[in-house]
Amino acid sequence: MELRLRDISLVNFRNYRDFTLNSIGDLTVFVGKNAIGKTNLLEAIQLCSALDSFRHPNSAQLVAEGEDFSRLSVLIEGDARKLDIVMKVSAGRRQFFLNDKKKSIADLKGTLPAVIFTPDDLALVKNSSSLRREALDELGSQLTKNYYVVKHDYEKAVRYKNKLLKEEASPIFLQSINDTLLTCGAQLEYYRAELFSRLSEKLTANYGRLSNGEALESRYIPSWCSIDSSDFQTKFDDLSDKDFIKRKMSEAFDRALPEERARKRSLIGPHADKIILEIDRRNVADYASQGQRRSVVLAWKLAEVSVIKGSLNQNPILLLDDVMSELDGSRRESLVDLVEGDMQTFITTTNLSYFTDELLSRASVVELPATENAIRLS
Repeated sequence: MELRLRDISLVNFRNYRDFTLNSIGDLTVFVGKNAIGKTNLLEAIQLCSALDSFRHPNSAQLVAEGEDFSRLSVLIEGDARKLDIVMKVSAGRRQFFLNDKKKSIADLKGTLPAVIFTPDDLALVKNSSSLRREALDELGSQLTKNYYVVKHDYEKAVRYKNKLLKEEASPIFLQSINDTLLTCGAQLEYYRAELFSRLSEKLTANYGRLSNGEALESRYIPSWCSIDSSDFQTKFDDLSDKDFIKRKMSEAFDRALPEERARKRSLIGPHADKIILEIDRRNVADYASQGQRRSVVLAWKLAEVSVIKGSLNQNPILLLDDVMSELDGSRRESLVDLVEGDMQTFITTTNLSYFTDELLSRASVVELPATENAIRLS
């Protein structure tokens, strides 16, 4: 039996002073007016499953106004296991516990992954590659502890290099940090390339189904080669060779140093790589219609679900934050098809009319604001 979230408790979390859901089933729908706290519940679930929030808040923002701490706890059951995961926030710090034992975020990654879809995710295809890189890394960090650790180490090294560039540090110090960046940067790019290969295959197939056969092409472009570089076009497979990545990145560090000194920031490495999405060889960000963009984002989220299931043999929790209002009928049907599978799903909405009577008959519908602090759903 797959892992399922059974209970969740919130104390002093955002606008919830004391709130508990018990005996949670496969499908839960939170309904209520805007700004009532529906999204806060999804964020709480994500923090205790994916161990991160799509809002990227600082710790103080997670604590209810006037309080000095917050606490989230979940009970996860399945596969003959019971897991109590607790997140405590106080003094600007987050601490995680598993069955009363303190754990690092890296220790808990992949326990019960989550995929979240919000209206803000439309920016995934409209804006720069940074959001697509971030989405790819968040997915990878849920799949393996090593991915999360390497990404963390690489980002720390980039921040330090930027500090050295702003301080106009000597070449010796820059060479030293570049050596560190080569090691963890090549490893991160290696991880990304393998993950992107799996994700893009699912992404293309999903988009084809959603768009009646339109072709979507996705490309991962390392910062050490240009978008139109034949060197890249013929050598994507070489991203499975860490020595090749290191050599290319090292050469690019040398070429870019004068510009990096002038601009006082690091320009080469995974943090500057591009992820390009094209329909009929036209960039989605620049030329796609609103409907096409929504289909690409939905296809991306469906691909994340498939990759997690294939990698961990565990369905993720699916979190849908008021997205039905952003999708037309056919795209809603595609999302409902996913919800009707065997994946535990939490949905927020202001309007139950977006859902079929059959779906609602299977769901636990929670009206917010709740009249009770503790709600048993089944």
